[in-house]
Amino acid sequence: MADKSFDAVIIGGGHHGTIIAPYLAKAGLSVGVFERLDHLGGGVVSYDDTPAPGFRSNFCCHATRFYGHPSYKEFNLRDEGLEYVFPETNEAVAFDDGTSYVASAAFPVVDAKTGETRFNEENVNKTYEQIRQFSKPDAESFLDLTEIYKEKIRPLGFRHRYSPPPPWGVPDPLEELMSDPKSFLDPSMQFMTAREIAYSFFESTELRILMLRGFLTSCGLHPDDVPGLAYIIGDLGMVLGWETASIPKGCSQSITDALVSAGKKIGVEYFINSEVDKGLIENSKAKGIKLLDGTEIEAKQMVVSDNATPQLFLRMIGEEHLTRKMKLKVDSVFFDRAQLFWGPVAVHELPQYKAAKDNPALNTTPRTYWQPKDLAYLEDKYIHEIFLLGMPSKFFCLTFPDTIWDPGRAPEGKHSLMVEEFTAPARMFSRKEWRQLHDEFYDSMIDQWQKYAPNMTKDNFIAERIATPIEIQDTHLDMK
Repeated sequence: MADKSFDAVIIGGGHHGTIIAPYLAKAGLSVGVFERLDHLGGGVVSYDDTPAPGFRSNFCCHATRFYGHPSYKEFNLRDEGLEYVFPETNEAVAFDDGTSYVASAAFPVVDAKTGETRFNEENVNKTYEQIRQFSKPDAESFLDLTEIYKEKIRPLGFRHRYSPPPPWGVPDPLEELMSDPKSFLDPSMQFMTAREIAYSFFESTELRILMLRGFLTSCGLHPDDVPGLAYIIGDLGMVLGWETASIPKGCSQSITDALVSAGKKIGVEYFINSEVDKGLIENSKAKGIKLLDGTEIEAKQMVVSDNATPQLFLRMIGEEHLTRKMKLKVDSVFFDRAQLFWGPVAVHELPQYKAAKDNPALNTTPRTYWQPKDLAYLEDKYIHEIFLLGMPSKFFCLTFPDTIWDPGRAPEGKHSLMVEEFTAPARMFSRKEWRQLHDEFYDSMIDQWQKYAPNMTKDNFIAERIATPIEIQDTHLDMK
């Protein structure tokens, strides 16, 4: 006899688990969520006194737009404490030759409570002028792409993102666009590499670099990887600033706290320090779960997993329940190709970029890259050096100066930034080597950052908590 019983049992209290739990409860089911760690949220968590006393920083999930998720309105997450701030500028880059680029949101949020957006022609013109300094044809193309996005692609985005896929052979919303001669998508783009996509849309070195780094940022795709239609649109949206940037007050933890608060109000029960050992399966049907301490939980209607494929299928379901075809499919899933040096740095003052003399918004843009204007290096040597040495000799670094909009993340008068640069998979170096690489990365980051922002000397840094792939893998079993 089971120790506890629920209509729906959710394995894992990560981000997806905390989303689906209130939906199942809203549908009238009793719901139990069982999480291995001592906190909920998975990657959507934040820590106090990190990287130094008085600071608050994110561990994984950082750049979010959860105000656009259906649950934001359906569960009144703003009333549960999830409040966003919306800067006007979106993405920026400082190049090593002193030039820069700042994109302003084409669809800024006009109502912070509801997340309502509205097309802003003035912001579009600002971005146009920024692109025109590099290439007038690219600037004109930006206007054309923005109009197509506004009229055709954006209206389909919500339906594509939040609807189940249609039956095989029935076009989904993005596939519908491929047959529309007035959209910028065509069937060949499904099979193009990231490099081919960048060259198909833009002629300028600057936008090609931003597009290629954007594919890395969003989905860990190298120049010779194939992104597919959805990532093409997402990357273009970042580079061209179509959607607004957004900063959750109190860091990303606010998302998890709001979802859990909403779930508790409608009866969801959450259990931390409750690691699932395996699923209970009878006659090929999930009947519940067994915890590591031997506790058995009955699932009257369903078991839902918030775990990635290998952990779920090989351990919790068990190979004895898999066909050979299923086992091979699990074996074909690889997680560790693109990895990060990632985390917060605490500073006395934010970067003051040399290029901001001619482009002041560069200093106050939520997503700011600093990187060399070297397209050939990014295409051919960047990933090669990362895999061979653990880091590139030239950084294409992304930073997030969020304390501009959420000053509560740092002591008064101080600031923190998140930094992101790519590195090798965890398996390529030993733990000792990763500790050495961490230190080398931090020193090299400061040395290179000063070339773009001279005030970013070592004396400006208070502390750092930059994670390596080993640390991510240790704390999040599905993030190898």
